[in-house]
Amino acid sequence: MMSNDERSYTLMLNLLEQMRRNAGYLARAEIERLLEPLRLDLARLEPYGYKVYSQNDEDGILHEIFRRLEISRGTFCEIGVENGLECNTLYLVHQGWRGGWIEGDENQRLPIQNRFGSLMNSKRLALGIGFIAPDIMNSALNQVMSIIDVDYRDLDFLSIDIDGNDIYLLEAMDCSPKVICIEYNGKFPPPVSKKPVLNPKNVWRGGDYMGSSLVAIDEVARNKGYTLVGTNIHGGDAFYVRNDLTEGKFVLDSSPANLYNPPRYWLTFDHFRHIGHHADFGPYTDLEG
Repeated sequence: MMSNDERSYTLMLNLLEQMRRNAGYLARAEIERLLEPLRLDLARLEPYGYKVYSQNDEDGILHEIFRRLEISRGTFCEIGVENGLECNTLYLVHQGWRGGWIEGDENQRLPIQNRFGSLMNSKRLALGIGFIAPDIMNSALNQVMSIIDVDYRDLDFLSIDIDGNDIYLLEAMDCSPKVICIEYNGKFPPPVSKKPVLNPKNVWRGGDYMGSSLVAIDEVARNKGYTLVGTNIHGGDAFYVRNDLTEGKFVLDSSPANLYNPPRYWLTFDHFRHIGHHADFGPYTDLEG
């Protein structure tokens, strides 16, 4: 028989869980409200967003980009994956892609190796551990991709999410992937151009000092021959496609002013995290061998 304290504690837990679920349903409704007018323009990417392993809805947006580019299977490198269970490329692995992960936290080495060892053994996935500074950006890409015999200069997709120095890695990049996903700091709307001072040892402290504005990133990307094709509804990631591949496939107005989404991080509180099962990975028949 439960004591009064135990009953109160159980009631509190049940109430908190119901509050999480209610917030999740409200967030889903808000997402649909935001997407409704955007669906009128079939070239917009936001309505295609969904989550499989990405932090937010990047998996769905990337799937639509690659569909338009007629890329069904390719190569990737992702910089900043933590333990690999919430990143932009694990879903691509499930679709037959091959690529590399670069993660700055040495403590993630063993968790990644233990969970994704079968992918590494079959040369579907390579892992590099260590902080990436602009001066070693290209050598790091070359090193990790060479593990699986992929030329980093021929990448189909590059994802950069390191919570600070992202723009400097983009500036230093000497390869030309077909598609780039890069995190931006939605705190600064267009036309504001802001980027943090380069700090090779930067570690995100949990605040909003975490990266560059969309306009600043766009200036670098355009100089490198890329076109902004969209951002996600949560206001955290920008998607770029190489100029020679965009004609007739994406929005006509590719300006940051048109494609910017403000930070709506609270929308992550819907079923993406709090309703359903936590992310995991194990052996799948089509990924073995």
